[in-house]
Amino acid sequence: MINLLLILHVITGTIALLAGIVAISSRKGARTHRVAGTVFFVSMLVMAALADYLAVAIPEQIPNLFIGTFTIYLVATAWLTVRLKERAAGIPEKTAFFVILCLCVPFVILSFQLATGLKPSFKSAVPLEGPVRIAIYSFTFFVAMAAIGDARLVLAGGITGARRIARHLWRMCLGLTFAAGSAFTNGLPRLLPNTVHVPLIFLFIPQLSSLAVLVFWMIRVRFTGWYKDLTPN
Repeated sequence: MINLLLILHVITGTIALLAGIVAISSRKGARTHRVAGTVFFVSMLVMAALADYLAVAIPEQIPNLFIGTFTIYLVATAWLTVRLKERAAGIPEKTAFFVILCLCVPFVILSFQLATGLKPSFKSAVPLEGPVRIAIYSFTFFVAMAAIGDARLVLAGGITGARRIARHLWRMCLGLTFAAGSAFTNGLPRLLPNTVHVPLIFLFIPQLSSLAVLVFWMIRVRFTGWYKDLTPN
């Protein structure tokens, strides 16, 4: 059963990557973007849900449970942002705010323990050193940013215009970044033969490329009038 779920996790992750590439490459609001975005959304939900289950079923994988749940939160809130009414802060938005506040707790605790040299409260089969430690700090930063964004949305009673589009784009792009990181810096090295050595920097290129796209869209949406001509999906 574990092996079957791992295979399904890889398959849905691959579909999400391909759909995400199509979505960010196509005209925003067009049919291709909407269809690819929906496929990306569903694939990411299934992939992350499987990751959560595997994190519980396989010993010493609890940090992956928090990461998988954060991924579900990101793509779900990104999708809801353009599906729900503008200037609204109803039950879905308040529920998302509660979820991200709960996620802040383990990420902040783990980051604090790693930064101060304390023994981590959550066991991990992968040593929390080097790039993995940097990843944990990065996750904590993004969780905090998402919590701040949700707090502002709830207090303001909803968002509209550039802020609404930016919220959708950065959360979807960050979800794509997580999928790329999982595939190329975590999964691919395990599949390669021991005789094949790929420099670490090359494994980070897809992930860094996704982040670059995220930055590009944030600048374009927040500092130009591009979004005004956009028909939301």
